[in-house]
Amino acid sequence: MKENIAKHIDVLFERYPELDFNREYIKKAYELLEQTFLNGGKLLVAGNGGSASDAEHIVGELMKGFEKQRRLPVEYKDRLINENEKLGNVLADNLQMALPAIALDGHISTAYMNDCRPELCFAQQVNGYGNSGDIFLGISTSGNSKNILYAAITAKAKGLKVIGLTGANDSELSKIADVTIRSSQEHHLPIYHCLCLMLEERFFGEE
Repeated sequence: MKENIAKHIDVLFERYPELDFNREYIKKAYELLEQTFLNGGKLLVAGNGGSASDAEHIVGELMKGFEKQRRLPVEYKDRLINENEKLGNVLADNLQMALPAIALDGHISTAYMNDCRPELCFAQQVNGYGNSGDIFLGISTSGNSKNILYAAITAKAKGLKVIGLTGANDSELSKIADVTIRSSQEHHLPIYHCLCLMLEERFFGEE
């Protein structure tokens, strides 16, 4: 791992030394995410309550600039302007490069919950959005939320990698996930901020 990427892990553990036992798990989670985005895949994220807000937060940091501006390539700007000079100039000046990610806290939820089994709502979205090579990130403080577990099993069956972000204890999600990062809930935000910063550095660090 390059120094400019690894520095974000070092900063995380300088601020939160109690998380140091997660060093290898965070590195592995980053490596899975890096490989997925390199291969043109996407991230699907789900959680309940405050973890649903975390899912939206993660997607927001990946789909637009976090600490960097993520300027569009010149050739892409030119294509936008060639399509429509007036509107294309606005797009070329304002769009930012993104890492594709979807928070599964809306979309078909009310339709599926009305007609089918509510606890399978995330699983249905993974079933519809997910492709082999994508990643499902399940956020659950208990690690035992049924709707997250159903989604994780669906993800594995479809060929997605699964990352769990849970509380400190072993859980059903940690048995399913390819890698689990365990911490108290108040540390979830600095952990996923670290991952988002690492990914931004990797894909947009040469601006």
